[in-house]
Amino acid sequence: MSEGSLKELLDFYVDKFNRPSFIEHDPICVPHSFSTQQDIEIAAFWTSIFAWGQRKTIINKARTLFELMDNSPYDFVIHHRPKDRKRFSSFTHRTFQYTDTCYFLRFLQQYYNQHDSLEDLFVLPDRSENGRIHSGLVRLHHTFFGLKDAPQRTRKHISTPERGSTCKRLNMFLRWMVRQDDRGVDFGIWRRLQASELQIPLDVHVDRVARKLALITRRQTDWLTVQELTAQLKNLDPYDPTKYDFALFGLGVLNKGEPM
Repeated sequence: MSEGSLKELLDFYVDKFNRPSFIEHDPICVPHSFSTQQDIEIAAFWTSIFAWGQRKTIINKARTLFELMDNSPYDFVIHHRPKDRKRFSSFTHRTFQYTDTCYFLRFLQQYYNQHDSLEDLFVLPDRSENGRIHSGLVRLHHTFFGLKDAPQRTRKHISTPERGSTCKRLNMFLRWMVRQDDRGVDFGIWRRLQASELQIPLDVHVDRVARKLALITRRQTDWLTVQELTAQLKNLDPYDPTKYDFALFGLGVLNKGEPM
């Protein structure tokens, strides 16, 4: 397929899926339930961490979590006391357990008492040849687990490109926060990062479709594969390559009703 034909195909599916009707059945509907930046950011971050498995289950679990925070995640994170974490003792999502919830709350409370936004982790001067997203994801992982007695079991929930992970869920979170267009799906509330810097959220379905379209040649599926695919998509749109996540995801999942 020529580059022109490929762009025409993918642009068609971006237009088809990047619409307000996409929101209702996607995990992004959870942060769309909130209106203030910190509430949106916390809801988006936590929901993205939950984003594996059936989308309906992800949405229901995330909503249950924030109901336990009285549907005011930022206020709860900032003002809760350790004893208030007991209300989450029976909350689980797949391998995400009470210990993980308590540590997330502990980290977010300390972080938001010192910073206005998680975006701060991604906008420090970049010293990595891989760019600010790579550096920010590495910094997020080190910062997140920088508290005393950080549980080892929780580390699996915050991926890092240092270990070759695709960081699919975190790249999805970043897309939600940074991309801005007139469709109203992504939030675009982080303005110090550019859409051109984002990396594609690469799950098994996006990977499969991208390989069928010869957008990936690398045999493994890892961080280098993410970079390869993103570079290919930049040939189609250098300013907003991750908009094609809608097309690849739609072709791989929504047209077949498959889980994430």
